[in-house]
Amino acid sequence: MAGSRRSITSYEVRLAFPLALFFVVFFLTPLVILFILSLRSDPQGTSHGVGQYVQFLGDAFSLGVLGSTLWLGVKVTVLALVLGYPVAWLHVRSPGWAKGVIMLIVLLPLLTSVVVRTFAWIVILGRQGIVNTMLIDLGLIDTPLRLLYTETGVVVALAQVQMPLMVLPLITALSRIDPNLADASSMLGAGHWRTFRKVLLPLSLPGILAGCLLTYAAAITAFITQSLVGGGQMLFMPSYIYQQASALQNWPFAAAISIIFLVAVLAVVSIFNVLGRLSRGYAHG
Repeated sequence: MAGSRRSITSYEVRLAFPLALFFVVFFLTPLVILFILSLRSDPQGTSHGVGQYVQFLGDAFSLGVLGSTLWLGVKVTVLALVLGYPVAWLHVRSPGWAKGVIMLIVLLPLLTSVVVRTFAWIVILGRQGIVNTMLIDLGLIDTPLRLLYTETGVVVALAQVQMPLMVLPLITALSRIDPNLADASSMLGAGHWRTFRKVLLPLSLPGILAGCLLTYAAAITAFITQSLVGGGQMLFMPSYIYQQASALQNWPFAAAISIIFLVAVLAVVSIFNVLGRLSRGYAHG
């Protein structure tokens, strides 16, 4: 009877096979093809080598585009964290009916097309948009500010578009914190700021890092928002890849840019994962 029993592990491997096959066919295989394409030294594929990578890494303009894209992700992530943490904390501290309203507001951007949301920001940030109209009506400015087609506008729009990716992990992390800990800290004489710095912030670090990881990865790859709100005035990696592939028909160089961008993003993700493991140890220490 015992010999006829199947191992639980064998069932797990069999169940995972369709997913593994899907992963190989639709993710790993295109990635390998992309890497092989990047090894062509010219668009015609007459020779092969690492010339496309050498060209990118030796070009100050290309490195500047990569650096500005990674730095854009930092700005968007910081802004989303500053705005999203109070929203998550308010959700946790609110009564049941208010939690539903806040959650609806947080999830509402996900129910709307990113194109629609981006065009809404074009209307808001335009010279005749809501922001400039309000500032002029209040007498704070005499002429409209240039908010659209600027990096500031791109950062603000991306932070709002990616806000759910920051808020949801924060809500999960803050919900797991025992509210009695904050009350105990207050009873021991700690103020609100000290309680936040010594109790809430360390215990919510896993949620902060998870939200930062999701927001950062989504922000630096947001081709539509970067292109429409940026208006072609700034060049980031997604637009750079599109420009090389579609406009210039330089597919090998576009493939090399994609691989380099992928490696850069994976490096940032690895850093976040390391910080996440350290934060879990710190939070439970």
